[in-house]
Amino acid sequence: MEKVKNILKPKPNPQQLLRDWQRRLRQECRNIERQIRDIQREEKIVQKSIKEAAKRNDMGSAKSLAQELVRSKRTVNRLYENKAQLNSISMHLGESVAIARTVGHLSKSAEVMKLVNNLMKAPEVAITMQEFNKEMTKAGVIEEIVNDAVDSALDSEDIEDEIEDEVDKVLTELAGETTAQLPEAVRKEKLKQPAQAVGDEEVCHIYNPLHRSLIDLFNDEIW
Repeated sequence: MEKVKNILKPKPNPQQLLRDWQRRLRQECRNIERQIRDIQREEKIVQKSIKEAAKRNDMGSAKSLAQELVRSKRTVNRLYENKAQLNSISMHLGESVAIARTVGHLSKSAEVMKLVNNLMKAPEVAITMQEFNKEMTKAGVIEEIVNDAVDSALDSEDIEDEIEDEVDKVLTELAGETTAQLPEAVRKEKLKQPAQAVGDEEVCHIYNPLHRSLIDLFNDEIW
């Protein structure tokens, strides 16, 4: 019975398919934008927690939170890339429909196939792109893609340098805030003091010199 219905059901023309696909692609882009906003709100909370940990001299917690922040920023970057690829698919589909007006049917697009294949590896849109894979294969836009691999590069890459950079930024900000809070006469005296030479051993630990400077400034305030 289902086969009979499929036979009797009128086949959608290329323009109808395009409108439906583009509508769903726009919806997926809006979903991605919402995810980005949610993640960025969480990032502000994490940044505040890093700052509070640094003030307590709890550098272990600060680095752990910085790692979370780095991964969060990488996720946002990946989501922006996903959105750009979705928009690119929509653009290429429009070109395919323009060609279909001449040849009478949708032609295969290697670029759309490549983009769909890439997005099937992205956890955030994998399920949607699997559906597109089936529909576009049936419509003759792409060949069937079989790809169950999930891109895990985000977790496997070394991010230690980026973690140190995040902690470094927070300590620099704290040092600047502390200096600004000092009485003007004390602040001017601080500026007159020659910078201390930093040895090779200290250079190996990016945040240590800033951290010591921060502690010195707090001690000066107390005394």
